[in-house]
Amino acid sequence: MIRSMTGFGKCEVMKNDRRITVEIKSVNHRYLDANIKMPRKFNAFEAEIRNIIKNYAVRGKIDIYINYEDLSCADSSLVFNEVLAAEYVKYAEKIEALFGLKNDMTVMHLMKSPDVLNMEEVSIDEEELLEIIKEAVVGACEKFTQTRETEGENLKNDLLGKLEALKVTVDKVSVRSPQVLEEYRERLEGKVNELLDNVQIEPSRIATEVTIFADKMCVDEELVRLNSHIDNMTAELKKGGELGKRLDFLTQEMNRESNTILSKANDLEVTNLGIELKTEIEKIREQIQNIE
Repeated sequence: MIRSMTGFGKCEVMKNDRRITVEIKSVNHRYLDANIKMPRKFNAFEAEIRNIIKNYAVRGKIDIYINYEDLSCADSSLVFNEVLAAEYVKYAEKIEALFGLKNDMTVMHLMKSPDVLNMEEVSIDEEELLEIIKEAVVGACEKFTQTRETEGENLKNDLLGKLEALKVTVDKVSVRSPQVLEEYRERLEGKVNELLDNVQIEPSRIATEVTIFADKMCVDEELVRLNSHIDNMTAELKKGGELGKRLDFLTQEMNRESNTILSKANDLEVTNLGIELKTEIEKIREQIQNIE
């Protein structure tokens, strides 16, 4: 199965009044680049989360968003510092006695005094929380993988169609190349006869000149290699797997052969076909950039 590097997945898990929502999205990238955005209290779980991601992706720029909600209203509690409160009351009474001032200390005043009441987080069972997070991450990864495989199948079909079109263009070059050589022979003989006023010239002289021209414009080897690369890429696509880098290398080789064909072209039709080859190969290269 071929996978695209573009995908999206979302999963929500609700257990013990705790809700974890995980969203994953990715775009193409040369290597695996996972960026995790989550509450700071989950930082200790980052290594576990990354290990899960590696089981589902080899390449791509992946963004993982993890949202946490505690619906139990028990994630924090008020803590009363009784000793400190007694100190406040004691010193209020002492000030009243020393300076003859009215002691207007009230319960509300005391509650507002610094550090008498503090909000503290309730301890969380980290193992239980990690299991919920892992379940949500795995669920999101599975949906994420499904979208990548669907897109990968579309990419495969599109590429197979482009490779068939490319092979047709290669065949046109193969047919046209011998015609170019024969037309050159005819033009050369006609020009010689015209210049020498129909004086006969040794056929070997013409053959030598045609051979030199043929060596300069012959693209048989390039066509054979290009066809081989097309067949190889077609087989790889049908086989599937993680082949983005291999296909990218084959595309580079195909582009190199098309450049050579274009540089040797000594005919307008072959030149146009060479440009068509390069255009089709570039379209293939752009699509391959999205394959894992």
